[in-house]
Amino acid sequence: MSGARQRGRLVIVVEDTRDCAAALEVALSAGGCFKVRSCVSAEEALELIGSHKPCAVVTDIHLPGISGLSLIARLRKLYPGTRLKIIAVSGDGCPQLKEQALSAGAQAFFPKPYSPLAVRRVLEELVDEE
Repeated sequence: MSGARQRGRLVIVVEDTRDCAAALEVALSAGGCFKVRSCVSAEEALELIGSHKPCAVVTDIHLPGISGLSLIARLRKLYPGTRLKIIAVSGDGCPQLKEQALSAGAQAFFPKPYSPLAVRRVLEELVDEE
């Protein structure tokens, strides 16, 4: 995995827990791998995505207002196919949540606690598949 394809590409992190968002920002931007913009709601994410054209979105499932599952489904309608990479994360212990996230259109799911570096590695692999 070279990382050359990711360098400087934008990833939007949608996470309402500041510590989780900060950990993802650090891991994803390490070594200039990705540029990261964070937001705390799906509504804010939809605005950012429309104006900044990211290569990927990492979203929590439980967000204020529109849920992460609804955000994923909306993104798949707006951006069909897998060009926009989507990774879901959640602290919810519901065993069906992973399947729900993948069915909605996420390409990967990480239950909390997760390794932000593991999220970055999977994201690098997804972006390298293009």
